[in-house]
Amino acid sequence: MSGIFTIHATAPFGETLARGVLKRVEQQALALPQTIIYLPTRRAARNFGEAFARVLGGAALLPQFRALGDSDEDDLLFDALEEELELPPAISPIRRQLLLATLIRQWSVSGDETRDGEPIGFAQAAALAESLAQVIDDAERQGADLSRLEELAPMPLAAHWQEASRFLILVRDHWPPLLAAEGAIDPAVRRNQALQLTAKQLERDPPSGLVIAAGSTGSIPATANLLRVIAALPNGALVLPGLDRDLEERSWRALDPGHPQFGLKQLLDSIGANRSAVRDWHGPSRDPARETMLRETLRPAPTTDAWRALADKSDPQIAEGLNGITMVTAADPAEEALSIALALRKTLETEGRTAALVTPDRMLARRVASELQRWQIAIDDSAGRPLAHTAAGTFLCLLAEAAGAHFAPVPLLALLKHPFARLEQESAAFRHQARALDRVALRGARPDPGLDGIAKAIARARTDARDPQIERACDALAVWWRQVSAVLRPLEEAFACKQLPLDDLIAVHLGAAERLSCGDARDCPIWRDADGEAAALFFDQFRAGAAGLPNFAPDAYPALLHSLAMKTPVRPRFNRHRAIAILGPLEARLQSFDLVVLGGLNEGVWPQGAPADPWFSRPMRETLGLEQPERRIGLSAQDFAGLAANQDVLMTRAAKAEGAPTIASRWLQRLAQLTTGLGLSIAEGSYAHDISALSAVPPALAIAPPTPRPPLAARPRRLSVTEIETWLRDPYAIYARHVLKLRPLDPLDAPVGPLERGTALHRVLELYKQRFPGVPRADALVQLIAIADEVFAGLAIPQSALAIWRPRFHNAARWFVEFESERAAQTSQSVLEIRGSLTFNGPGGDFVLSGVADRIDLLANGHAAILDYKTGQPPSNAQVQSLLTPQLPLEGAMLKAGGFPGLGKLDAEELLYLQLSGGEEGGRARSLPDVPVLIEKALAQLAARIAWFDDPATPYRSRVRPFSRESEGDYDHLARVREWSAAGREEA
Repeated sequence: MSGIFTIHATAPFGETLARGVLKRVEQQALALPQTIIYLPTRRAARNFGEAFARVLGGAALLPQFRALGDSDEDDLLFDALEEELELPPAISPIRRQLLLATLIRQWSVSGDETRDGEPIGFAQAAALAESLAQVIDDAERQGADLSRLEELAPMPLAAHWQEASRFLILVRDHWPPLLAAEGAIDPAVRRNQALQLTAKQLERDPPSGLVIAAGSTGSIPATANLLRVIAALPNGALVLPGLDRDLEERSWRALDPGHPQFGLKQLLDSIGANRSAVRDWHGPSRDPARETMLRETLRPAPTTDAWRALADKSDPQIAEGLNGITMVTAADPAEEALSIALALRKTLETEGRTAALVTPDRMLARRVASELQRWQIAIDDSAGRPLAHTAAGTFLCLLAEAAGAHFAPVPLLALLKHPFARLEQESAAFRHQARALDRVALRGARPDPGLDGIAKAIARARTDARDPQIERACDALAVWWRQVSAVLRPLEEAFACKQLPLDDLIAVHLGAAERLSCGDARDCPIWRDADGEAAALFFDQFRAGAAGLPNFAPDAYPALLHSLAMKTPVRPRFNRHRAIAILGPLEARLQSFDLVVLGGLNEGVWPQGAPADPWFSRPMRETLGLEQPERRIGLSAQDFAGLAANQDVLMTRAAKAEGAPTIASRWLQRLAQLTTGLGLSIAEGSYAHDISALSAVPPALAIAPPTPRPPLAARPRRLSVTEIETWLRDPYAIYARHVLKLRPLDPLDAPVGPLERGTALHRVLELYKQRFPGVPRADALVQLIAIADEVFAGLAIPQSALAIWRPRFHNAARWFVEFESERAAQTSQSVLEIRGSLTFNGPGGDFVLSGVADRIDLLANGHAAILDYKTGQPPSNAQVQSLLTPQLPLEGAMLKAGGFPGLGKLDAEELLYLQLSGGEEGGRARSLPDVPVLIEKALAQLAARIAWFDDPATPYRSRVRPFSRESEGDYDHLARVREWSAAGREEA
């Protein structure tokens, strides 16, 4: 077969192809537009038109470029080969995934395949459907014999594989009728049929002009057959990319699927061609040394003994082949991205020079694009962004997630604060109301589920408001929320259904999105720009794909929508920079640049590991005639070898990623082994100086801890007994709260935790002592547990928390009843949750100490005991003795001074901490020693502190005596604690 050629890996493929074509048609003026060139993808067809234009030097009639669709990428499965071919339409990817998900879902409901005892959810079924669609395409593309599926069952397989094989038999038998009912065929089937029809047409009626297939490796059998036909045509030519004709025959026969030449060997074997018969398309190799170096680096592992011969004869070609290759090993991905950005920017300093970053790591690509913005260089990643990460996609996904979460505070506010949410208002005015809802009604609250729960939270905030300004804000919020609720109500009602048609749910979702976002039909931000157009097209396909499916459980909709939107790329309409580009390996195939940066060269990134296959084990794939997953590694190796053959190559990797060491790509390891064995080294690129200069932060002025000294009139004249501890440990917190009037924001929709547990326990014990004073009854434990259940129900404690609380409370209740029985004889009355105060005459005027005692027991001897309930760890004796935790001693001082109304002046004989932990022992009582001394000492200390802070020169310092260096206060960020403490400026 004489029509097979190759273009050397080191030659620019597009321009070399163009020059070869022009040489063959130079005597025929109209031969060029009659030439048909088949290229692997549409993207290659577009790029090669530019290559021909460059060679021709301007505008000219170009050949006819046609795409083979010779790629495994989903976005290329619909590349048309010949518009005139009459074939059934290919089923859309979304429709196919939804139909297969429905089939999987029905199988899981009727079979044994369950997850945590429940049938597979639709979102999980959709994820499995995606891989199942790949199985169907692989089987068709590779000509696998699915009639042999029955032979897999008797094999010694795990139960999972047996179940998977039974399901695949079900799909094999039921999927074709489903497709026939759709009036469509699988994309891979359509492509194979198009390739076969094209091959038959070319054989039956060969064109008069040149017919060239260029750049394809024929990885699909139908493509390989078409390439065979083209190579055999009188005017046909098959031009292979970078065929290695100098690799010795022993190594050629030993090629494995992970080798870059394996696909070309498969193609030549399938079309019956001999490698020695392949000729140069146009001109000799541009850099034989580079090709030799790459050949030796990537040679099959069984023949690496040939490296000894290289060392013996001191072949200079390896050293010459390393010229132009530079290696950068960065400390982390951020440094790698900045190094690449510097290399690309340097390219722009030379007029007409081009460069490209090629990497499969999309995160690295985004980092580099971001770093280039330092110099106002706008560049797009040709792989685009997932629709879910665009403004339009994010808004639409947030709306679905908020409805799926029954409009819980966090997802609801994420939706309402999105710039596209505006409800026919100015965006700023709408977000102002959303922030007011956050601040006034939802912080610290746990509203009931649904839109009405939010309305009740607003009404509750209005009732609890003590400030007229907050009342007015709540009134405006109520009006605004009624408008928002009217828009969201249909979506809430749809999600309340157990089952409904998926296309109906999509329609309700889009209706709510448009009413929430669009001012009118001509002003709808969610459908603007490239991402809006992509979103509109996606939802058109989504609704069409959902038509006629069985009823759908709405709770699976948010996850399904997000997964589909993540697989929908939004690509830039055109590259924003003509000299530099960011490409994936697929986009970079057959392209040439003055500088090629191969980024992310770590194992698991480039090449990516063989993916797990939920449907076939390796023996099953071998039985069916399917390729092993390592074939993809061979395609990655081919990309790497072709790109590394460029004249100027920069290879980069990060030594660590996410804090863990990385492993260099197998190709870099091979290159290092070869060069080290020959006493050579790869040039090390260093951008350390530039990175240091760009990353250098000028030394910040050392700041001292804050020492605010407000005037005496602004200083607080009233504190609670619990705030006294804060005053001792962190005076700045008192300043921020009482002088600046700042309050920490309560968390949004926080889980039930220790604070709620403590509140509930205090209420339980208070109700018990009120209802059953005196000596505990025989059924005291039962009554106490019943009160606890009543309180838990009133506070709407979730069952997940009660599952932990109840057993622990039963232990604590048992201990508490025993404790009460022991104290009953010496206690005449218990006073609960009583407020008290004590006034000090300070230099700045009266200072009021206030507080609420959990419980005061009036003893039979005329004295009293003060008890403090603790569900956590009570203060240590050392903390109490040093009066860092002076709450109980100060309450004793209040009692002694008659500060608790109705009790008179009483001496506190006991100060008790009751720790109701609920552990094995249930609880523990700890009495403080030297009570009279503690009370007098606490009084004197507090009086002295009042006098000290009544001096306007006394500052409110930060973190004077914190619990620990790691503890954080509510106002530490305001005091800039991390800035001054990092410099060792801790306060004494």
